[in-house]
Parts: sequence; C-alpha cells; structure tokens
Amino acid sequence: MDTARYETVLRARKAELENRLTRIEQDFTAPRNPDDDDRAIERNNDEVLDELGEVGERELMAIDAALERIAKGTFGICARCGQPIAEKRLDTVPHTPLCQACAGEV
Repeated sequence: MDTARYETVLRARKAELENRLTRIEQDFTAPRNPDDDDRAIERNNDEVLDELGEVGERELMAIDAALERIAKGTFGICARCGQPIAEKRLDTVPHTPLCQACAGEV
C-alpha cells in the first residue's frame, strides 16, 4: 500500500478544512446587518455554518488520527478487527479507521 499517497491526500484535505473553518470563524465575527430581515437570514446562515464547522472539526480529528496511524505504521489496518482495509475504501474515505464490514456493524 502506498501510504505516502494517502498521507498527501490527507494533508491536502486537512489544509482545505482548516482554511474553510477559518473562513467560517471569520464570518461569525463579521459585523451584523442592522436590518431585521437581513439579521434573520444571517442567523439562519449561522446555523448552517455552525453545522458545517462541527462536521469539519470531526473530519479534522479523523484525519489527524489517520496521520497518526501512518506515523505508527498501522494505517490501512482495521482498528476493530485487525484486517486490512481495502484500498478502494481508503480511496473513498482515506481517514477511515474501519474496514467495510466493521463500519457496517457500528
């Protein structure tokens, strides 16, 4: 397995997420519109941005864990059953700690 390729993909995704989360944080600190209707729309947008931020934070944690598994030499091994994770699955979800069978059970 080419772990260097996965490390490159994971680091690129991490940089992308960190950039997106920075922009979300900047949006939260931007001055609010004094118009009531616009403020209501901004509040709705804030809820969406907050959810995107939470999803991004969870993915960042998973990416960091995957990078740690690469460093330890355990990347590509299912954390639950110890069997190899199919490269097709890693190509789709490179930060996954579980093989397809174990992921389906949890």
